[in-house]
Amino acid sequence: MSKKKSFVLRIDEATYAALEKWAADEFRSVNGQLEWIIDRSLKESGRVPRQGKEKKKE
Repeated sequence: MSKKKSFVLRIDEATYAALEKWAADEFRSVNGQLEWIIDRSLKESGRVPRQGKEKKKE
């Protein structure tokens, strides 16, 4: 399993409320929703391989 990096994100209350509703609509946590949004955006922009995460080191 890959390690996850923690960081602080500051957003305004209205944006957080919209994000929280979107996450609830899709049965995700806010954190999970942010991860999904970021992952999708990176893939769509061609900045990460489409076939998944980093290859495991053996």
